Amino acid sequence: MSEQNPTGQDPAGQTPTEHDVVQEAADDAAREQSLRAGLAEYELQEEDLALLDGGEGTAGDAGPTGPLPVLAVVGRPNVGKSTLVNRILGRREAVVEDKPGVTRDRVSYEAEWAGRRFTLVDTGGWEVDVAGIHARVAEQAEIAIELADVVLFVVDATVGATSTDEQVVRLLRKAKKPVVLAANKVDGPRAEADAAALWSLGLGEPRPVSALHGRGTGDLLDAAVTELPAISAAGGAIREGGPRRVALVGRPNVGKSSLLNKILGEDRVVVDAEAGTTRDPVDELVELGGKTWWFVDTAGIRRRVHQTSGADFYASLRTQAAIEKAEVGVVLVDASVTMTEQDTRVISQVVEAGRALVIAYNKWDLMDEDRRPFLEREIEKDLVQVQWAPRVNLSAQTGWHTNRMVPAIETALESWDTRIPTGRLNAFLGELVAAHPHPLRGGKQPRILFATQADTRPPRFVIFATGFLEAGYRRFIERRLRETFGFEGSPISISVRVREKRHR
Repeated sequence: MSEQNPTGQDPAGQTPTEHDVVQEAADDAAREQSLRAGLAEYELQEEDLALLDGGEGTAGDAGPTGPLPVLAVVGRPNVGKSTLVNRILGRREAVVEDKPGVTRDRVSYEAEWAGRRFTLVDTGGWEVDVAGIHARVAEQAEIAIELADVVLFVVDATVGATSTDEQVVRLLRKAKKPVVLAANKVDGPRAEADAAALWSLGLGEPRPVSALHGRGTGDLLDAAVTELPAISAAGGAIREGGPRRVALVGRPNVGKSSLLNKILGEDRVVVDAEAGTTRDPVDELVELGGKTWWFVDTAGIRRRVHQTSGADFYASLRTQAAIEKAEVGVVLVDASVTMTEQDTRVISQVVEAGRALVIAYNKWDLMDEDRRPFLEREIEKDLVQVQWAPRVNLSAQTGWHTNRMVPAIETALESWDTRIPTGRLNAFLGELVAAHPHPLRGGKQPRILFATQADTRPPRFVIFATGFLEAGYRRFIERRLRETFGFEGSPISISVRVREKRHR
């Protein structure tokens, strides 16, 4: 099977002439038209026609992209926060029990109301002057407020405003976030007066609701989504033009801040041996490799809560926000110690967000010779799904090999932006299928009719076929796409649309 050469050189190493390039483009166009004509025999939907009639790239033009806005549900223990969360979601997700303090860690869910999608965060009860785990629960609730775009403050209307509620009000005023006040446990008209008494908190109109029975939750959500921005302020839309955006991500204490300081040439970011020193994402314009870049040093987990499982969520939330507004994620991994599940989870976050990926193995100078074979085995085992990502071995402390980061980032971004001409893509698939046809299933063999690249950033391919292509065969196509066209450092998405022949 002959293979396409993405470098623009023929097998003899000669650069093609201008005539060759023009002829190849003409051949690609003719091939595309021929295959498109064959699709006329099949039942195509409107979205298929939109994609085929110059719709390439339109999938990425649906407006600004970025993290969903965050609505955090806070309040003291046992006021019905988790019950209200379940009511908003329309299903039982949050654990509910008739005693205070059941929810300790925060939990987040994707929710929707009136066509608006948002992230709903359920927090543990907020208390003052508490110690031990309850203090960490309260601290997590504070972080939830800090990371939220809008706060849904839940108060038990049958009890009225307590001193703890008033403490939460002071915290909310300090945070300067929009607040929607939910007066819960208003199960009927007689309790409306209890809700009205909460005007005294000074947070505006109390919205009477019954989380248990669903009374008033629609009006409450209408008020909440009105306050939500289109994109979370924790992240932001990907900027068009200007310096490319690079997110430095990784689990706490892998050296993200040290690396940023090294490439900046100054101690811009606080560095400490304690994990989770960085609290807020730090954006910096960096001159590196003769170009200007936006570098984002992502916040880890907050001080004093790094030992709690719930705090991992906040590290993840900040990391996700930074990834969403970046174009490429540089994931730092501590090469001197065994890779953790958190390392692989951060890498998965970058891939699932559809961002370009570079993996940087930091603290290479601290790794002894006995560790290297173990690291190679860990990479083969834990990173088998992302072997396409460029790897850079460096030391943020000494600056060793930090100059190798820019070529790796540029390679990943170039792959992320790559588009394959439709004719060439179909020629590639034609040769591939001829040499390695899809296995027979039930006596039938699905046939690939046509393929097109629907989008870039990341590259997304749509294949029209007469039957479903198995996941293993799609992975085979992806592997061969990478071997033929590169795509080093970029995730690839392949979807299949099964279409049948028109009935005569």
